[in-house]
Amino acid sequence: MTLARYFALIPAAGVGARMGGNIPKQYAQLAGKTMLHHVLATFSSAPSIAHTFVVVSPDDAYIDATLAGLPAGTHNITVLRVGGATRQLSVLHGLHAMRESVGDADWVLVHDAARPGLSMELIDKLILDLQDDEVGGLLALPVVDTLKRAGSQGRVELTVPREHLWAAQTPQMFRYGLLLRALGQAVTVTDEAGAIEALGLQPKLVAGHVRNFKVTLPHDVALAELYLKGLV
Repeated sequence: MTLARYFALIPAAGVGARMGGNIPKQYAQLAGKTMLHHVLATFSSAPSIAHTFVVVSPDDAYIDATLAGLPAGTHNITVLRVGGATRQLSVLHGLHAMRESVGDADWVLVHDAARPGLSMELIDKLILDLQDDEVGGLLALPVVDTLKRAGSQGRVELTVPREHLWAAQTPQMFRYGLLLRALGQAVTVTDEAGAIEALGLQPKLVAGHVRNFKVTLPHDVALAELYLKGLV
């Protein structure tokens, strides 16, 4: 019996409109390195990851410099210039492009390029929790804040019970064949778990960490740097 392998797939073709600036968000500087640099360095250093694929737009002008800046000895990274207009399309195009390297039963860990706080410990935890799971799953955090739904006038319409609510993170880990089928059939989803759910399956939730948050707005940069420098 052939043991399943683990592959990372990083969609990095977005423009990061909410961050502002003149370059795509994934190339913003954090602690002296680009955001994508931190993500790629983590996956390429993880012994459990057989290979890392990063999906960028066909006209990306920054990825080569990011790769050149990685530590000496960094290996097993392939750039796929097949990024699409949405995250869903970028991941789907990436899956097709890596077809010859991956078997249907192998696991794919899809991770946001804008989550530079991911650690090897979280990768190992996700793999350990899901390696024998029939569906797969994702890192996530239980919602602890009181949630309010706003009406059209910006006033509270109702309080939403937070019991059983989780905030999705990445990586989201599913077997290659299942993920390819799910994304190919999905109409519009915002993450891979949503595509799996559309098949009637239930991904498993694995407790993540607050440091693995998504850098979305300009003020997120300072907090991300504190985590990366080990100050919080």
